[in-house]
Amino acid sequence: MVYKCVLSFLLITPYILHCTTAAVHSHNIDTIERESDGSYRARDYDHYTDAGHNLEFDHEAILGSVKEAEEYDKLSPEESQRRLAKLLPKMDLNGDQYIDRKELKKWILNSFAKLSREEAQERLLEADENSDGLVTWAEYLHDTFGANDDEEVAPDDTGDTGMLVREEKKMWALADKNGDEMLDLEEFEVFSNPEEHEAMQPFLVSQTIRERDHNSDGRIDFKEYLGDRAASHDKAWLVSEQDKFSHELDLDGDGALDEDEVRRWIIPDNDEIAEEEVEHLFASADDDHDELLSFPEVLSHQHVFVGSEATDYGDHLLGDRFDDEL
Repeated sequence: MVYKCVLSFLLITPYILHCTTAAVHSHNIDTIERESDGSYRARDYDHYTDAGHNLEFDHEAILGSVKEAEEYDKLSPEESQRRLAKLLPKMDLNGDQYIDRKELKKWILNSFAKLSREEAQERLLEADENSDGLVTWAEYLHDTFGANDDEEVAPDDTGDTGMLVREEKKMWALADKNGDEMLDLEEFEVFSNPEEHEAMQPFLVSQTIRERDHNSDGRIDFKEYLGDRAASHDKAWLVSEQDKFSHELDLDGDGALDEDEVRRWIIPDNDEIAEEEVEHLFASADDDHDELLSFPEVLSHQHVFVGSEATDYGDHLLGDRFDDEL
């Protein structure tokens, strides 16, 4: 009976069927930033998962806020579309009622910057024990490790950035531009998302080389690149990593990664990620293939750009009730 009822409901309201690829917004801003190979996690790390395409990334790339994306998930389709319509003129920089690829890319890159600030602000609020808008190293240690000073932290403990604490302390000092031994929001954002700030990237490269360069030649060979990971993987994985190292990372083919190659390896390229997201959104919504997104095209594919109550309900309807009945 449930199966028939679901089909009947979907026939009456096809919009919900159209939006069943979304999920309840579940983004977590406290995810560890470093991958197992030592590279920093890219903005789109969960855009495509084992379960398929994740619309949450698309919504955040448009809205520039996890909180706002969650709010959209609770809106009616009509209200969600009304709010999206108000955003479109802001995305349309030349005012021609169309959004071209350059305009969309600029918007997405700005969204990435806003997401970085939102993440830092949320994390700062957690660590700022006296609510003065600043975080001291002591407050950070206490919030992250429950420690009162450096002596209470184990040498192999890692903080929010995935680095050893002694490395984090060096990066803290680098992020503290005014040298007052406290980080305001702007400085804390640089500390908590160093890979997204060019001024911090030389430190990240040097830190990676210090961490992995066991023969002290200033470069990272394949064995050093693998590190301890090889012990827990099979031969097929090893062959795959060798291919990646040789053909994607070691650009000059000399058998080791220099500073520039390490940078390309560990630092995600937000510009490239934004390009890929533009390509994805155009493929999803440019119905007449004119290389422009008209406002009606965006609004008719609203589920790709933002969420709504119907998006989530449709997902529950098919995901849960179909599974139960079948």
